[in-house]
Amino acid sequence: MTPSSPGTLSRPASPDQLEQYLAHCKEICDGEIDRLYGSGRQGAGSLHELILDYPLRGGKALRPALSIAICLGLGGHLDAVLPTAATLELYHNAFLIHDDIEDESWWRRGKPTLHIDHGIPIAVNVGDAMLSLTLQPLLDNVERVGLGPALRILRAVAHMTRQTVDGQAIELEWVKSNAWQLDDADYLKMVELKTSWYSFITPLQAGALAAGADLSQLPPLEALGRHIGAAFQITDDLLNLRADPEDYGKEIGGDLWEGKRTLMLLHALRCATPEERDHAVEILGRRRPGADGELGLTDLLERLTARGDLSHSGRTEIVTFLAGQHHSESKKLDDIRWLFDLMQRMGSLNHARDLAARHAREAAAVLADLDWLPPSQHRDMLTGLVDYVHGRTR
Repeated sequence: MTPSSPGTLSRPASPDQLEQYLAHCKEICDGEIDRLYGSGRQGAGSLHELILDYPLRGGKALRPALSIAICLGLGGHLDAVLPTAATLELYHNAFLIHDDIEDESWWRRGKPTLHIDHGIPIAVNVGDAMLSLTLQPLLDNVERVGLGPALRILRAVAHMTRQTVDGQAIELEWVKSNAWQLDDADYLKMVELKTSWYSFITPLQAGALAAGADLSQLPPLEALGRHIGAAFQITDDLLNLRADPEDYGKEIGGDLWEGKRTLMLLHALRCATPEERDHAVEILGRRRPGADGELGLTDLLERLTARGDLSHSGRTEIVTFLAGQHHSESKKLDDIRWLFDLMQRMGSLNHARDLAARHAREAAAVLADLDWLPPSQHRDMLTGLVDYVHGRTR
């Protein structure tokens, strides 16, 4: 297996082979990100080092792998899709930096979030820089794939960014207004906008366009990405409640602390008694704890600083920020446990698993109908990914 072409990979018929394919695509993508944005480029400095921070922390690189697999599966070349694949991964990590600030998250892929370690102003600027740097490789596609396909890829990415920020705005407004009268369709629409377009639909469509696909082939790829995205996000929300922090890579139970309207929470609110619902909505309306000393925060900051996981400037930024927070009543650990117990009693976790499994099956059916995508190790990767997502839902 060479780092220049996934075409030498064996068929990912098993989870191990799927992991091998994903790992190889990540290796190639990391190299391309370093080539495009790395410290060896003119004007490199601390900004460029921070741009590489999140991408090099790990992750499965699903987005570039999807682009590479569909492009090569349609007979395209790696050079035609690699800059776009790397750009999509950079978009993903820029969104993560901004999401972590908006959600007040502390951990990302097993390490302190960028704004915790370096402060909010620097983190915002790094995310902005990552987004601004994505334009040139998309313009350079003209030389790689021709003017028509390059413009179609650029249009697809522009549409993706609009959908993503619209979805994020919807979710933030739900939390801000403490909305709860929402059904499964509301949640799935938000997920389609916020997650499916940039994580699945656009990577598939951009990879196909890089291979010279016909525009008639884009709608079924949109359907495939929409169903995979729904199954993936629902399952990710479930893992947020119960997963091992080492495997999951971010804080457990963070969605409840943040008051995010997950499928399970919305189902529980609809099924609860009026008294239970009122109590749940009251809890969700409280702020996330953050005052110095809450949940042992002082000790946590000291431990992180002592072992080098948090800079002294980062610790100072946190303490200063917390000191200025409004000290209204915050959520307590018992509140989070009560919400989780409510979801269990209402059957909300099983409801979410069932819906995720249904969307995984729909994705498999769409993929099976793509008769213009010939059998290959790259199609097998897509099949393996759908099976992987379905396996996470069980």
